[in-house]
Amino acid sequence: MEINGTTRLCGLIGNPVEHTVSPQIHNTLAEKMEINLAYLPFYVEKGRLEDAVRGAEALYALGVNVTIPYKTDVIAYLQEIDPMAEVMGSVNTLVRTDGGWKGYNTDLNGLFRAMQEDGAALEGEKVLILGAGGVARTAAFLCAQKGASFVYILNRSVERAQALAQEVEEKTGYSHIRAMALSEWDRLPRERFLAIQCSSVGLYPDQDAAIIEEAAFYDRIHTGYDLIYRPAVTKFMQMVENAGGKAYNGLKMLLYQGIEAFEKWNEVTVPDELASEVYEVIRSISYKKK
Repeated sequence: MEINGTTRLCGLIGNPVEHTVSPQIHNTLAEKMEINLAYLPFYVEKGRLEDAVRGAEALYALGVNVTIPYKTDVIAYLQEIDPMAEVMGSVNTLVRTDGGWKGYNTDLNGLFRAMQEDGAALEGEKVLILGAGGVARTAAFLCAQKGASFVYILNRSVERAQALAQEVEEKTGYSHIRAMALSEWDRLPRERFLAIQCSSVGLYPDQDAAIIEEAAFYDRIHTGYDLIYRPAVTKFMQMVENAGGKAYNGLKMLLYQGIEAFEKWNEVTVPDELASEVYEVIRSISYKKK
């Protein structure tokens, strides 16, 4: 990639950012599509978010991604916000407009595109969401948007699960949603579900843990998504497969949320073949032997 006087800047602001693979996604896309763009990670200290957002605007950056812990706080510095991102109260992509930044949440469609590629449908599906944090919010709003027939949110703190279920219902009108404690999993209907594991349980280096350890729980899952992507195969995924289900990790969600942002910044469509090529790039980086 040649950096010159017409190269446009994009980047990621967050804290931490050291382990991101987003530069590999965007710089590979730019190179392959012959777009003069360079993408860098930017560590933003606590209390300096407004400086970072205003600075990116002043430097005429083309676009910015936002990661933890700033996905909600960044909304205060936007000129516009996409309606779904506003409903969710979470923004991870800033797109330049004439008056400033417009905020989007590409996590939502990133997860949906990943699931579509793997042949998993949400419309009419009965879904288990495990966890009630930020990633679980994305999954819950996506289920409501795409017409899941029913959603159960299971969390250690049932109060947090109840708050999320109430938020989704109030903001979207979707009422087919129920909160439960993780310990109550055996009270679920005797059916098979699509399960989305949204907690940090199983994250490297604690890959020997699963959010629910009882093998009987996994007999109720036909397809399991663990939105952790490192390690490549979590214990949750192993237990889903041991019970005869299909299991996937979160790397494709990471890929497609990045592709969604890239497409918005550059007003292009990334071909499926290139998406697959970039996936192999980040897979080799994420799972290389140490």
